Amino acid sequence: MKKKDKKIKPKESQKVFVGLSGGVDSAVSAALLQKEGYEVIGVFIKAWTPAGYPCTWKEDRRSAMRVAAILNIPFITLDLEKEYKKEVVDYMITEYKKGRTPNPDVMCNKEIKFGYFLKFALKNGADFVATGHYVRSPTSDIGLAQYPMLGYQLLEGSDKNKDQSYFLWTLTQKQLKHILFPIGNLQKIEVRKLAKKFNLPQATKKDSQGLCFLGKVDMKEFLARYITSKKGKVLNEKEEVIGYHNGALFFTIGERHRFTITKKTTKETPLYVVAKDIKKNTITVAPKIIIPHSKSQGEPLTLKDTNWILGEISDISKNLFCRIRYRQKKVKCKINISNNKNKEEAKIIFDKPQAGVSTGQSLVLYYKDICLGGGIIDNVN
Repeated sequence: MKKKDKKIKPKESQKVFVGLSGGVDSAVSAALLQKEGYEVIGVFIKAWTPAGYPCTWKEDRRSAMRVAAILNIPFITLDLEKEYKKEVVDYMITEYKKGRTPNPDVMCNKEIKFGYFLKFALKNGADFVATGHYVRSPTSDIGLAQYPMLGYQLLEGSDKNKDQSYFLWTLTQKQLKHILFPIGNLQKIEVRKLAKKFNLPQATKKDSQGLCFLGKVDMKEFLARYITSKKGKVLNEKEEVIGYHNGALFFTIGERHRFTITKKTTKETPLYVVAKDIKKNTITVAPKIIIPHSKSQGEPLTLKDTNWILGEISDISKNLFCRIRYRQKKVKCKINISNNKNKEEAKIIFDKPQAGVSTGQSLVLYYKDICLGGGIIDNVN
């Protein structure tokens, strides 16, 4: 008799609220959980939609409803429009006004999906919530024995091209206790095959792109509605004026579009934003993103609003890797944590200087394939 793979089976009548977005990942997540014996309830989260942009939420909701109908599960529409506007959109606008580059997808996961949605689910009798994120956790068939730390862990997704752990570093032990990630151990191609097997129409539906819930929104055009643009100078590395732009606030380090070069160079190569001065309203561009986060490799980068998923990272601080952007290859680093007036201060030192580091972005730390947490980049020396 063939030995079956060990799986965490649900207790009798354990209830899961699955966030159905209308896409294939959440649809297959719901189908897999139902197959495992959970009592599944589909929930579509209605977010805020900016006026004047294509309204896709109704189409997405219909797609999510079709999943619920095929699986014969209850369906709920959770209106979090006001919450999304306040916690994600307003936060994003405020950060850009300060000259920082926020990550709205991180805030969406923190405040909406695993904030308001999780609280709503638990209040209404759910044991768990589930999403179609490509990450793994102990509650989705990953045991703890093979790792040196105890507690609910967040692991990179098996599909490294789809891994979304970078966006989930704010999760806590209290939250992970009630979260399932059913497809985290699967490859994307396997998910689509399962969708076909479950007769789900999302099997051939294209993946959504862009901001969490908002989709393909032109960020500069969107921000221009809330932040007054002001013409400024584009400088080269010698601080010579070579062009103009419509506001330093709108630019991210590493960007190479939406500024105008009026002084031609001898070599027509792409130019990247390597620095910006909000007070002077200038941006500096160069042929390569050559300016590291600090002039000296020994100068640390400071994090704020840190969160450590397993409570602490001191035991393995010598074997750390991190990402400063989504899908970036992990780079080796060291961390120094101190407390100043009961407030934690975390400093990161890269083994090799990193280019394109922006304040306001997330820095996420890893030990092997375990996501340890992270923080917001607060100071780039």
